[in-house]
Parts: sequence; structure tokens; C-alpha cells
Amino acid sequence: MRIATFNVNSITARLPRLLAWLESSGTDVLCIQETKCTAEQFPVDALKELGYESAVNADGRWNGVAVVSRVGLDDVVKGLPGGPEYGGVQEPRALSATCGPVRVWSVYVPNGREVAHEHYTYKLAWLEALRSAVAEDAAAGRPFAVLGDYNIAPTDDDVWDRSFFEGMTHVTEPERAALAGLREAGLADVVPRPLKYDHPFTYWDYRQLCFPKNRGMRIDLVYGNEPFAKAVKDSYVDREERKGKGASDHAPVVVDLDL
Repeated sequence: MRIATFNVNSITARLPRLLAWLESSGTDVLCIQETKCTAEQFPVDALKELGYESAVNADGRWNGVAVVSRVGLDDVVKGLPGGPEYGGVQEPRALSATCGPVRVWSVYVPNGREVAHEHYTYKLAWLEALRSAVAEDAAAGRPFAVLGDYNIAPTDDDVWDRSFFEGMTHVTEPERAALAGLREAGLADVVPRPLKYDHPFTYWDYRQLCFPKNRGMRIDLVYGNEPFAKAVKDSYVDREERKGKGASDHAPVVVDLDL
């Protein structure tokens, strides 16, 4: 079973490439972030033609998450139970579903913007709510994982130059402590470092030739419980999908399970 996570940075802009990637990669379940569309605009029919069911949590702004599956899609929960609001609303940043033998969450963790910004405080509160919300699934006997754009680089080795990020979000101790909270809840990063190259980054800014210069970050993560981790037989970042015209600024992270 092949499961992946991909911040598409607008599913409308990325749809032809996404459909082609799903066909070529043989992905069974894909967790999608940053759909940037309403639920009604999500390409359910185009995905259905490839054999995928869709579950969507989106409101048309810069957020939005989804899970698409060709192995079943049941027990869908939209939103983060107990999650904080920002600007008076609970943003569409989480969605969970059962896909065959595996339960997954697709999450798009708030960016945080700046350490002194209220969005950073919101980010930490959101991560604490996530830890609480996933605890029951993490303790269950079935394979379970939280996949998505965490907007956190777990270690200094997960950014191209730690000094460049001094005083910035994504690398602060409180954010990394929030990841430790997920580990305390029974989840672990199942995509090991190093993979097939020294720096398996998952995000490169469009500006300043960051991708050609490999000035990236590893912020798209897969955190799984013990049954999920034991089933992992391979994992990789599909860096090729970041190349070329019309690419997202993120690359898919793919995990193969032996179930």
C-alpha cells in the first residue's frame, strides 16, 4: 500500500500535474494540503475517473486539506476537534479518514508567520490541540499516521542553513517541542534521514533560485504509530515532481507499507 502527502499549493493550478503524478506513482492514498479552493471546486469528478474517492475540508482561501483514496474512504472527520480559532473561525487545516486498513490525518499546520506574531501563538495552540486529538487513534491497534505540511523543520539538519533561519519560525524550540509532544502521544517520524541523498528537503521557495541551489527545508512529515511504523518498507521524497513548469513549491513524500 502506497500512501503519500503533498502540499499542492492550489489544486486548481496543479491539477494536470497531480493527475499525471497519481497515475505514474501508483499512490493508493494521498493526503493533500493547501487546496486553495472551496469544497465545491475540488476536482472530485476528475479524481473519480482515476478511481479515487475524495474527502475535502476547504473554504476557498489559502488553506484547505483533503484525502483521496482508491482503497476506501470511511469515517471522515472534518476539522480539528478542540482546535483553536483564528480570526473568529476554525480554519480548514485538518481532515481524518479510514482508508482500507489504515487511518490517516491530513494536516496543514499554521505557518506562524513571525515569532512575535499572534499567528505563532495560534500555531502552538493548534499543535497542542492536534496532540490531544490524535491520542486515541495513535493508541489504537491499527496503523495510523498524521501526514502533512507541519511547517516545522524537526532538526537543524532539516534546513539548508540553520544560521539563515535565526530568529525565524519553523526552527524554534517551542515548535520542535510540539513535535516532541506528538512523539509522547505515541507517534514517530517514519521517514528516516538520510534517505537516498544527503538532504531530503520537501519545500523550496520559488524565489532566489532556491530549488536549483537546494536551499530547502524538510517540513512535510509523516508521523505514524507503532503498527504503521512497523509496516513501513520504503519511503522517499519525490524531488522530481518539484521540477519543471507549473510545479508546487513542495514535493510529495511517499511511504510504502507492507500490510
